[in-house]
This record gives sequence, structure tokens and C-alpha cells, in this order.
Amino acid sequence: MSRNGKEADRVKEQAVTYETYAELPDDGRRYEVIDGSLELMSPGPSPTHQSVSGELQFLLRTSCNSDYKIFGAPLDVILSDTDVLQPDILMVHRSRLQIVTNRGVEGPPDLIAEIVSPSSRKRDKVVKMRTYARYGVPEYWIVDPETRTLEQYRREDGGFYELCDLFEGDDAVVPDRFPCVSFAIRDIFRDMSGV
Repeated sequence: MSRNGKEADRVKEQAVTYETYAELPDDGRRYEVIDGSLELMSPGPSPTHQSVSGELQFLLRTSCNSDYKIFGAPLDVILSDTDVLQPDILMVHRSRLQIVTNRGVEGPPDLIAEIVSPSSRKRDKVVKMRTYARYGVPEYWIVDPETRTLEQYRREDGGFYELCDLFEGDDAVVPDRFPCVSFAIRDIFRDMSGV
């Protein structure tokens, strides 16, 4: 009972943890846990999203496979007991493969890339960006099939991301932090004409 003699109008919900999330029955949908809240992800990715994701994964594997392990969604990235996300693409340096377990990737990957769609734009550019920065993911890429761009963000000393480059057209993507990466931005959008 509250101080005025009435029962509390609402009961604070308990935070969703990885264990709760892992025990969910498979209902055919994908979920993430952000700040202890269970979030339903958008419907399945579009053919355009899948095409761009596949091309980017191919380019990263072709150039960086000896230094990094590259993964694509769906794969749980367990940043804490109450923050479990499924980025589109991620890279983990081979010297840090101990964070890759049977449950997923348990800790911040070296790079996360999200391919935005109209329904995920705000989530990817605000909610996920804030979460990835808070847990120390050093570099975050936002790939936009609509504008055919790649935004490269780096985590700064203050713990926030700063936009350090915007790649478009014939620009070469050659990030300082990942010397193995080298491709023209147009290459990840080359198969979009038929989708």
C-alpha cells in the first residue's frame, strides 16, 4: 500500500535479462534487449537489405578474414545481462576470439555495421548507436541503401561516437583502424538494380 492508503497504481516491471531472452519460445520473430526492455525488431530484411549485407560481408571477408572473424545477423551480441543486440554485420579481431562463445559474442566487437531501412533508421542512428558507444564498440558504420552511403563513426574518449567520414559514389573505404579494409563504396550497392 502507498502512503495515502491506496494500492500502488502500477508495479514496476522487472528488467528483461539475457536468460529471460534466451528462454523465449521461437515465435518466428526477432527480438533484442535494450536497457532491460524486450524490443521487437522490424519484419524480415528486404531483398535490398540482404543484397547490401551480403556484398559488404563478402568484401570484408575477402580482405580481412586473416585478421578478423566476420559475422552476419542473426547473432546475439551480449554487451551486458540487459543489453543483447543483433547487428547486421560485426568483426572481432582474431586476438579477441575468446569473446565468441556458444551464446554469441560476449563483449564489444571491434566493428559493427548496421544497414538501415526506413523502419530501422531512428533505432540504428539513435538507440543502437548510443548502446554500442556505451559498451565501447570502437567503430560503428551505418550503411544506407537509399542514399548509397556509408557513415563511419569512431568512439571518442568521452564515450560518444563522432562522424569521421561519409563515403559515397566512387569513394574508397579505407579506414585507419582497419588497414585490411579496402573497397569502393559503389561495390556494396552493385547488385541493387534487380531488387
